[in-house]
Amino acid sequence: MSKLFHWYASLGLATKQFIYLFIVTLLIVLLLAWRNLHEAESLLQNQLTRDAELLVSRTNQYIDASLDNVENLLLLISTRTDLLDEGNEETAIDTLRKFADHNNSIAKTLYMVRTDGSVYSSSQVYYDIIGNPHLKDLYDLALQNYGAINVSEPYYSPMSGYTLAYVLPITDAGKQVRGVVVAEMNLDLLTERIAPMIYQSYILFSKDGNVINRLDSRDKLLPFQQAIYPPKVEEDFRKQLTILKVGVSSVEGYGLKPLVAVKSSKNRLGWSLAAFIEEDYFYKDLQKLNNNYRTAIIIWIIVLLFSAFLLSRSFTHPIRRFVEKMDRLNDLQVVAKLPVTRSDEIGRLTQSYNAMLERIQILLQKTKSAEEQKKEYELKMLRSQIAPHFLYNTLACISSLAKQQRTDEVRDTIRSLVKLLSFSFDKQSEYVSLEEELEGLRMYIQIQQVRYGEQYRYETDINPSLLHYRVLKLTLQPLVENALFHGITPNKAGLITIKGELWKGKLRLYIRDDGIGIPREKIRELLNENAEQERSMYRFTGIGLRNVHDRIRIHHGEPYGLRMGSKQGIGTIVRVDIPILTESDERLGIWN
Repeated sequence: MSKLFHWYASLGLATKQFIYLFIVTLLIVLLLAWRNLHEAESLLQNQLTRDAELLVSRTNQYIDASLDNVENLLLLISTRTDLLDEGNEETAIDTLRKFADHNNSIAKTLYMVRTDGSVYSSSQVYYDIIGNPHLKDLYDLALQNYGAINVSEPYYSPMSGYTLAYVLPITDAGKQVRGVVVAEMNLDLLTERIAPMIYQSYILFSKDGNVINRLDSRDKLLPFQQAIYPPKVEEDFRKQLTILKVGVSSVEGYGLKPLVAVKSSKNRLGWSLAAFIEEDYFYKDLQKLNNNYRTAIIIWIIVLLFSAFLLSRSFTHPIRRFVEKMDRLNDLQVVAKLPVTRSDEIGRLTQSYNAMLERIQILLQKTKSAEEQKKEYELKMLRSQIAPHFLYNTLACISSLAKQQRTDEVRDTIRSLVKLLSFSFDKQSEYVSLEEELEGLRMYIQIQQVRYGEQYRYETDINPSLLHYRVLKLTLQPLVENALFHGITPNKAGLITIKGELWKGKLRLYIRDDGIGIPREKIRELLNENAEQERSMYRFTGIGLRNVHDRIRIHHGEPYGLRMGSKQGIGTIVRVDIPILTESDERLGIWN
């Protein structure tokens, strides 16, 4: 995400405005289109759901009418008590067959069961061969509610297949039970007639959740138990049927596919009808509407691209002209203000630009003044580069060594003095490598050790990888000289240590001595230029600590320069912070 923001920030104003206008307007269009499409989907779903509820209601009415026909059939047969008399067996069988033939759309098989267990059937031959083990239970069911029609739960009959039975007791004039009439329903035909009335799939179930209609294993909406015939829905799904609310609900079908269930109210037998519609079915008819929206959005995007381009161009064209005028400015020393010809934001931008040019000129003057001050420090350094007393004392020391015929020490001292003077006078560049600065410092220390003895020692602890970095010439020598004369000389002996490191993008050098230390109130005086100049007669140069500090800051800015710390009797440490600068950076003029 950050890369995307960086990429957007790097674009031009016209491109940014174009992208912003395009994205915002496109989002608004997409939001409106999505909302309208969502409302259309909702309206269509509500309409289809209401249609499904109406179909379910009408289908339930048809089922009730079919059940009424079964009941009327039973009532009609129950009036023929004479069929149960001895010797009327053939008449009873023939009568049942005729009733079954005329009502085969609702009744599959008719039975009359006498109190002695004799059974007459509309398909007597098949009954005599295969029988029906459920008749005993159906007989008992008929007597449970004396004089009324009872309905069994669905079961599998050898005579009628998957069915359920209507039962009614047959009584004579004295209200004595002569037998029971049983009608096994033709559920296959009922299922075939209900199926076209429903959108996709349905289940007719009893109050206990038992499925009444015949199920088709090819149904891709309902979850069926595996390897079971006749097909049965999964037990968890069957249990959900009893808790479905009347009206519209959501259930999970085969493969957890979301389904919309439309459930009817119970009929007088406690049966309910639930129609199941796949949710995707609602959106099938919306495909044309989706295509229309897609075409409209594409056209709108093209119009939007063109409009956003023209709008952004109208805003940015004056700005580009303003930038062209700014690019013609080459010399900031002599700047002609741009004419203000507009009163809008571009005009105010021109006024701000003119004000900025004035501030730039003021800053240039301050920079020029700082450069002059810098040059003044450099001239001051040149004027006071070699202190006469240092040179006089060094030559006197060489003369004394020559009189003592200490030829090797004379040679080494002269060589060190020549190299030190060469290092000091060489003005090809005011920057030298850290290695060259340390070499010049070594020549200086060697001369001082010849003059004052080996009790003055110094050590360096600088990683060789730092030696190629560039520093201002004569940065370390004045600091070591200060440590020598103000810290170690009063003790007649001591050690000066020079260390270097890279720290947070800076080159940091430390000059530490184990001399007498400096009181806290004296530290500020040591950075005072006047105090240093009073002691210049003992120095190699007239450069004091304040000069080193100011030179670094003039070249590199406020974050750099000297920091001092000291404790009496322990010693003093001076920290030098300078930027990391290579020879190539120096040639390019990169100082900070």
